[in-house]
Amino acid sequence: MDTRWKPNVTVAAIIEKDGRYLLVEEETAEGLRLNNPAGHLDPAESPVQACAREALEETTHLFTPTHLVGVYMSRFQRESTGEDVTYLRLAFCGDLGDVQPGRQLDSGIVRTVWMTPDEVRTSQSRHRSPLVLRCIEDHLAGQRHGLELIYTDASVCELGPLQA
Repeated sequence: MDTRWKPNVTVAAIIEKDGRYLLVEEETAEGLRLNNPAGHLDPAESPVQACAREALEETTHLFTPTHLVGVYMSRFQRESTGEDVTYLRLAFCGDLGDVQPGRQLDSGIVRTVWMTPDEVRTSQSRHRSPLVLRCIEDHLAGQRHGLELIYTDASVCELGPLQA
């Protein structure tokens, strides 16, 4: 049995337009929460690809990551089950494209909402994690790193989906 600790790897899109940030309101085990468009890194994709995919699934907009805002960790216990969960998040900013006709918001996403930084700050009790605000604050502070900081070897995509 493998007892090695493995955090959940996630990606997040930090999307700003005209001084407002695009968040999603989503159903969670803890109730309706606000989050950056975000989700898990899937097998056979790079973090940049995962971020573009998650942003599209959760907002119906094309999104092209251009910079890494930061790498973050958080940990919490689910109120409903007591499960101890750790997330390792790679947050990206980039260029927001058009809504893709015919697409629907991902399962569990109730709606998208544009919020000012102050609105995000005053809604902290509704955030899915403390990383929602932290990523936005880092973006507001101008934190940007080149995508070359993240290297994904070709073997990740060449081998295809994981075998069961």
